[in-house]
Amino acid sequence: MTTTCELYCQYLLSSQINYTCTNLADHFADLSHDDVHRYLKEEKLTPRLLWEKVSSLFTSRLKGYMIFDDVVLEKAHSSKIQGVRRQYSGNQHGIVKGIGVVNCVYFDPVTNQFWVIDYRIFDPDRDGKTKLDPLQDMLMSAIHRGLLFGYVLMDSWYATTDVMKLLISKHKVFYCPLKANRKVDESDGQQPYRAVSHLNWSATELAQGKFIKLHKFPLDIKVKLFR
Repeated sequence: MTTTCELYCQYLLSSQINYTCTNLADHFADLSHDDVHRYLKEEKLTPRLLWEKVSSLFTSRLKGYMIFDDVVLEKAHSSKIQGVRRQYSGNQHGIVKGIGVVNCVYFDPVTNQFWVIDYRIFDPDRDGKTKLDPLQDMLMSAIHRGLLFGYVLMDSWYATTDVMKLLISKHKVFYCPLKANRKVDESDGQQPYRAVSHLNWSATELAQGKFIKLHKFPLDIKVKLFR
């Protein structure tokens, strides 16, 4: 018996705790640990392969959502695995040793289904890219592939001026939290910029949001802020 992409992926979907070569081999009488190890060492499961597998499973639409999120695959006891570095983990709320992965998920609100369509490994020591580069790379890749979507969801880590300007230039509606110290202006230039946490909210603004200008944004671009 030989390890294949389909077999290994089905194993990952089925096993919620143990992901080792030995555990996979133990579940098949004719599969050896060495064969699984050889497969993982020689096979390259690239983002392009993921897209080839998933692209035929759904039809994109303008109401679709692109969701960008990162996760750290914790490797607390590993120091020689490529890509392992100390980085912040939202799940652990602190710095851990692990491999950073930025995922791109497509959600169809009409059918209420979702698919992982792309991913990037966060490995700045090898490729020199920041954590923002994977999002921009995957966004442009989706547009280049002709994928239809109207909305982008992301967390506060990606709510940077450059990323938001890119989304606006591509005519996408985006939702993301702003950090409490983000400087904004709600006075049309009549008052100095101040932190989001210091804004005053009327009852109407709490219900409907308010338009504000973000610091370092062009004068004619405003975004709607909700609390």
